[in-house]
Amino acid sequence: MTTLQLLGVLLLTAASAKGQSYHLGRCPESTVQEDFNAAKYMGTWYEIEKLPAWFQTGRCAQATYSLLSDGTVSVRNENILSDGTVASIQGTARVIDPSQPANLGVSFFKGVPDAPYMVVSTDYQSYALVYSCSDYFGLFYIDFAWILARSRALTDDIINQLHDKLTAIGVDVNRLKVSNQTACDGYSQ
Repeated sequence: MTTLQLLGVLLLTAASAKGQSYHLGRCPESTVQEDFNAAKYMGTWYEIEKLPAWFQTGRCAQATYSLLSDGTVSVRNENILSDGTVASIQGTARVIDPSQPANLGVSFFKGVPDAPYMVVSTDYQSYALVYSCSDYFGLFYIDFAWILARSRALTDDIINQLHDKLTAIGVDVNRLKVSNQTACDGYSQ
């Protein structure tokens, strides 16, 4: 085993303890929403399900997107922590390739490379399916997935359809965690 392979195995083992989705190999191919309309996507989305992520630990998670005058998108993620305080982070998203406007890069910290943000599917009014995947050294990849909704709940039929889309990409939907959207009354961004 090479040093890089050993490093990859150690990182995978350590990350697994935190519930993160690390995998050996390269990111699977994913399609994105055809004819994506960023203006229709703007507004608030509530997190319904997600792959575990070390940086998302609260409840009542939501994301608000707003078009900026320079064509980029303001991204504000918020949730309520276990002590009742609201945690938020502000970032910016930009289209990576104008021929695929549903394939964005998002950044929350200056000097840090953009993270992929792929809108796989959305009807703009009720649901959105977002996938993100980053390759590391050709040895392993880290992926994230979110099922989002315009309300704090989605029907089982829609969730099952989105699970099918994730499965087609190669995502193990058994790893998805239902997001806690209870006791959120009075909370808004």
